[in-house]
Formats: sequence, C-alpha cells, structure tokens
Amino acid sequence: MSAKCPCLRRSAQHLALGSILTLSLLAWCNPARAYRPFDGTDAAVAAKGEMEIELQPAGRLRDERGTTLIAPATVINYGLTEDWEAVLEGQAQTPLSPMGPTSLTAAGAFLKHVLVPGSLQNKTGPSIATEFGVLLPDSTGSSGVGASLAAIISQRWDWGTIHLNAETALTRDQHGDVFVGAILEGPSTWTVRPVAEVFYENEFGKEQTISGLVGLIYRVRDNLSFDVAIRHALTNAHPVNEIRAGLTFGFPLSFFEGHATQREASPILPR
Repeated sequence: MSAKCPCLRRSAQHLALGSILTLSLLAWCNPARAYRPFDGTDAAVAAKGEMEIELQPAGRLRDERGTTLIAPATVINYGLTEDWEAVLEGQAQTPLSPMGPTSLTAAGAFLKHVLVPGSLQNKTGPSIATEFGVLLPDSTGSSGVGASLAAIISQRWDWGTIHLNAETALTRDQHGDVFVGAILEGPSTWTVRPVAEVFYENEFGKEQTISGLVGLIYRVRDNLSFDVAIRHALTNAHPVNEIRAGLTFGFPLSFFEGHATQREASPILPR
C-alpha cells in the first residue's frame, strides 16, 4: 500500500493521539487515593468525576500447588459523588509450574461510601467507610456469584496511618467468609514510606489464612506512586509467598471531555 494512503495517515494520527493521551494521564492527574499493594483498603473514595487506577503489571505467587504469574491485576475506582465511588477489579492468573491456561479471577464490582469524614478527608477524628458489592465468577471452573460487605476505619497521625478492615462475604463457591486486617503506613509526608499489613481470613469449610506483608510506597508526586512488597502467609498450614509490584495513578474524566469538546468545535479543514 502507498505510504500516502489516507487510512495509514488516520492510523498514524490515532496512534499519536493515543500516545499523547497516555503520557498526559501520567503528567496531569489529580491525587490518587486507591491503595496498593494491600489486600485491605482505606476509608477514602476517589474525588467526584475522577478515575483512579491501581495496576500490577506482573506479580509472582508460590504455594503448595506451584508457581503462578499474576499479570495483570487491576482495580479501577471512579468517584460518583463526594462520598461515593464505584469499583471494578480483577486479575489474570497463569500457572507457570506446572504450566496451565490463563484465567480471570478475583473479579468483582463494588460501591464504596464514606459514612463519617475524618482525618483522610482533612477533618478531625477517624474516617469510617463501607464497601459492598458482587463477587463475579472466575473464567474457569464452576464458581458462581458471591457478595461481600466490609467496614473500614482509618486514622492518620503525623507519625503514620492505620486502616482497620472487617469484611463478611458469601464466596463464589457459596461458602461463608470473614476477613479482618490492619494496614500500617509510615508518615504520609515521606516520599518513600514503609508499609505493612496483617490479616486473618476464614473461608468456612475450606481454608484459613494468616498473612503478613511488608513493603514500600514511593510517591513520585501526588498523582503517581509506585509500590513493591513481599507477602508471606500460611493457608491451612501451607506456606504462601508472593511478590507484588505496581503503580497507582488517577485522572479527571473531564480531561477527555474537554478534548472531545475542543475537537467537535474545531473547524474541519480541507485536505
């Protein structure tokens, strides 16, 4: 095909626009408050009209069944109002040893609501929130639909922040489940802050897990953070070891709306 073909010109323009938008997401964003690399969460929501994305490009998990690649793992948060957000999450798992097919797991759709604004909202006292929603079936196996309901309490001091999580659920396998955990962070003003998490989970009639995680969060700027952590757990007395690394960023959807409006208002020039 000729290099002057209009189709190729349009493809090149679309590629360039996509590259510009991708770079803009990292350069022009509102502060992101979604939390990696934890299993629990915090008592805060995304600002109204803001999208927050937690992304783990690749992680490694090893348990009694072998080694599994977690790639990618994604959580998408969207601020509906000042105190409500919608959450979508899921991850792809690929068994490496022994080899196996890739499957979509840990998918869910949730709503999160700040019941009592507190220190995470620049007010006094603890922040209190709830999160509830639907656990979606895995892409393989015979799992069904589940549901969960969680309570979150967060308190920030000059020396650090604590987030307490308590959750009850009906799992995808139709078992009752309880989860209690605590997240501890270093001072929020530090560029690199140490973090830790411990939790206990009991999926009745199936398995019990005691887990501990330590890691670091590197805040490049208010709108972009990177994280790395290692987790060790015992599930039914069998060791589980995991390496997690990823990033968190956010952006206002008005950014795209503004570009769309500008494009519609621009005159169409002859070629």
